[in-house]
Amino acid sequence: MFKKAATKAMEFISTARAPPPAAPYSQAIKANGFLHISGQVPLTPENKMVEGDIQAKSQQCFDNLRAILQAGGCSPKDIVKINIYTNDITNFKSVNEVYVKFFEDHRPARSFVAVKALPLNADVEIEATALVPENN
Repeated sequence: MFKKAATKAMEFISTARAPPPAAPYSQAIKANGFLHISGQVPLTPENKMVEGDIQAKSQQCFDNLRAILQAGGCSPKDIVKINIYTNDITNFKSVNEVYVKFFEDHRPARSFVAVKALPLNADVEIEATALVPENN
């Protein structure tokens, strides 16, 4: 007979330092020792789409991730998996330049995928899963 594993309750994470969800979802969910962060498009906390090049847009996505990570008791070094979606694969090099600055020497598992379209007509969307430090 198998014993059912004990699970921790889900905690909904939200911060005003990142844009509000654009649809019926949470900015992040903390559950079973992980923080699952919903995809972030280049919206400011004031819910305005960032203008400019793909690096400026990617930077806003990473800024949003950082704010949500902090709200969930994590940092970029706690990220174990990150998924990057773009509407143009030629953005790969430019997004990577911002990515390296965000992570410094940390290298989580990653996917980088070109898609036909993204929500709100965004050029880039980034989601992540982080391991929550034991004291959080």
